Amino acid sequence: MRVGGKLLLVVLAVAAAGVLIGLYAWRLTYLAGSPAYKLPVKTANGHQVVDLKIMTVAAIGPKLSQNPDWVSYLVQTPKGWKRETVWDLPANATINVTIYNFDGQSGLRNPLYGKMVGVTAGASGASNQILLNGKPTTEIDPATASHVFAVPDLGIDVAIRGVDDNAKNQCGFAPCQMQNAHETITFTFHTTTPGHFRWQCFVPCAAGWIDGWGGPMQTIGYMDGFLNVKAA
Repeated sequence: MRVGGKLLLVVLAVAAAGVLIGLYAWRLTYLAGSPAYKLPVKTANGHQVVDLKIMTVAAIGPKLSQNPDWVSYLVQTPKGWKRETVWDLPANATINVTIYNFDGQSGLRNPLYGKMVGVTAGASGASNQILLNGKPTTEIDPATASHVFAVPDLGIDVAIRGVDDNAKNQCGFAPCQMQNAHETITFTFHTTTPGHFRWQCFVPCAAGWIDGWGGPMQTIGYMDGFLNVKAA
């Protein structure tokens, strides 16, 4: 075979690989049960603001998934809590996040993730802080962590403290109720230019999988997703 023919085959192979990768990413995003959810946007003093409310649970339950034992995130929508982790957000906006965590304490393998990065503590505007049950916090004891909400490309890392093992009235399956034992985490971050940013949990909390990183940890719609930041 001549050099030109070999080069053409290489080009076609690379193109085919690109198509397959694109189809794989599309399948993860949409066929894993997580279509993009557009968050409602409000305006305050001429600035766009989004309130993003999230729930983290130890087991998603049979009502919301064919994998009832999988750990998962959920988002609050006008129709209730949904297992959707791909979110459309406006560019150049303020995103106020509230996380209700009903899961127990797993612990961090890397204590560095116990520090808050890239966020502010709500109305106070203090950098690299969250409000943990209303109290300003810059980091948590790594042993008490349950999950992490991280957006590496935006420099965001928020450690989520878990429910104490001895807490009463713990939630079994999602959707959990506010009377169940939980931790409340609030913080604010800001979007800038449009982009497609992956977010994920860095706590290996997939019970029954090798090193805790399989199953829900690798599946969009459970412990990771995307922020689709779009221009107005």
